Amino acid sequence: MLKCEIISVGTELLLGQIANTDAKFISEMLTSLGIDVYFQTNVGDNKSRLLECLKIASNRSDIIILTGGLGPTMDDLTKETVAEFFGLKLVVDIDTKIKIESYFKKSMREMTQNNYKQALFPEGSKILPNDNGTAPGCIFEKNGKKVVILPGPPSELIPMFNNYVYPFLKSLSNDIIVSRVIKIFGIGESKVETMVSDMLLSKNPTVAPLIGNGFVTLRITAKSDDVQKAKKMIDDIEVSLRKIFGEYIFGVDDDTMESIVLNLLKDKGSTLSTAESCTGGLLSEKITSVPGASEVFKFGAITYSNESKENILGVSGEIIRRHGAVSEETAREMAMNVKNISKTDYGLSITGIAGPSGGTIAKPVGLVYIGLAYKDEIYVKKLISNGNRDKVRLNSAMHALDMLRRHLTGLKIDY
Repeated sequence: MLKCEIISVGTELLLGQIANTDAKFISEMLTSLGIDVYFQTNVGDNKSRLLECLKIASNRSDIIILTGGLGPTMDDLTKETVAEFFGLKLVVDIDTKIKIESYFKKSMREMTQNNYKQALFPEGSKILPNDNGTAPGCIFEKNGKKVVILPGPPSELIPMFNNYVYPFLKSLSNDIIVSRVIKIFGIGESKVETMVSDMLLSKNPTVAPLIGNGFVTLRITAKSDDVQKAKKMIDDIEVSLRKIFGEYIFGVDDDTMESIVLNLLKDKGSTLSTAESCTGGLLSEKITSVPGASEVFKFGAITYSNESKENILGVSGEIIRRHGAVSEETAREMAMNVKNISKTDYGLSITGIAGPSGGTIAKPVGLVYIGLAYKDEIYVKKLISNGNRDKVRLNSAMHALDMLRRHLTGLKIDY
């Protein structure tokens, strides 16, 4: 089994000025190829420290992929350092030199002498063209190690990897890795992990819990020499997971809660309107992020103040004064009234205290009421969410969508 190590070069990564999305992308691609990634390293623009990283990587990995440090300035030292470590000369690639000169000529920019540095490569390298910048990458083999050097900007790295590196690496591995993500809402991560503790010990396929954007995911990964065999292994695990979690599974792979809900509304020919307070339009934003949402989503109101709840939605001032804006009674009126005003089949409302201030002993920060109106029926769910303001808002929007999902599929709505 091939082992790969990723070394990301750039002081800006260590300072937290940019996120290392390159390593994430490369790891995902390597996983799909059946190549194991056991180590990722970030190192600054420093020759001695990069040499140390290369020494460690060459002792434990078959493939070393480096990103960044291919620019024309003095601190761009990846190729020079790699060449020194492997005892290779840096040689000029004529085609790259001509392309760099042409690039500057077409953009009508002055080319300085240090730009020619980007045409230098370790001797014996296969050059990887850069169709989106001036810094090509390269691949070479030395001392039984396969070394890949890529530019740092994702807009350059990703197409270069897809077009040239992926086919090269694919030729090295006979294993096929297939993954599937099962998405669960309504059960916390720790409980999910406990419920599948035996499955987490499996080596092939593997089952790994992850926290998603307001939900929990279980990633099933199978390794085989045949795609259909791998898929069959995953299918068997998914069947077992569905027996365990049942109605709490809302989607698979690229499904989102909002896409599932909108597809259910479309299938039933139903329409939806929303009225939001503490979420400030987050629920509507989630819904409208799905292409084709306009077929079913007809109206969204952000009624943040008491006055707007009364004037726009027609919520009774007496109800607000007696029970408060954050109450079951207000959530009921918001849901029913927005449904009636917009003449939709469903009305969905959220009112609560997102924090960090504004809570009381009786109504603490994180208290949220969600209302769902359908025909003459009104359901209200009370939540107490922990976490910061963003987490309270996200959790509220997800629970609102899940309430609607459950009603559309005939499942019991948790109160």
